[in-house]
Amino acid sequence: QDSLLQKSKMPKRKTGQRKKAEKQKERQKAIQAGLKKWENIANLPSNAMMECDGCGRAQKNRAFCYFCGQTQKHYKCAQCGRVKCIWGTSDCLIKHPNSNATGMGIAGAICDFCEAVVCHSRRCIQTHACSCPLKDQEECAKCFECKRSVWEHGGRVFRCNHCDTWLCEDDHFEHESSCQKLESENYKCISCNKFGIYSCLQCKLCFCDDHVKGTLYKEKKGEGLPCKKCGFKLAETKDKSMSTR
Repeated sequence: QDSLLQKSKMPKRKTGQRKKAEKQKERQKAIQAGLKKWENIANLPSNAMMECDGCGRAQKNRAFCYFCGQTQKHYKCAQCGRVKCIWGTSDCLIKHPNSNATGMGIAGAICDFCEAVVCHSRRCIQTHACSCPLKDQEECAKCFECKRSVWEHGGRVFRCNHCDTWLCEDDHFEHESSCQKLESENYKCISCNKFGIYSCLQCKLCFCDDHVKGTLYKEKKGEGLPCKKCGFKLAETKDKSMSTR
């Protein structure tokens, strides 16, 4: 009976300190693993649509209008997405007693990577620079086709569904329509004359079963075979609408 009672007992409730530690651990793992690559980048607040109050032209969420350079009446935080800061919260680095902050009043910083306003919340200021979704390694994301960064065009930024490269709003439709195209004139493996079962959508090359594995990039458990030239995840040729040059 004692053993049955022990088994039927409810598990101990997690304390607030333990929950906070687990969330922090998950956030650090996400930062080290590549910062929310599984999220739809078009739905993030740092890449949201904005209409300028001065010229009325639509563009990506940014601190200053790309076309006329004017500041806005309302800003959306690039990290949490809020447009108003309620007074009385203890997380604010800039205190605004008895009044709610909007517009330039919520601004705490301007991100170097996405050019959007980050609110004056301590959590957003501390975490956004490391976890900005428009950050490519240690520099601003550049379009694969035109080589322009976020600061050099007014539109939003996307990632290709096939080769996972950065694309601007002007080039992403054209790029995705021609992305599944091999560099060679047939589907043969680059090392022999066998049919290329696996294709790399970044190098635009095919590999057979015998020559798919290399010495530079090793296969990781649960991640599939990497390309032996660039390390990008390989896809089966039959699963894609691959075409030749």
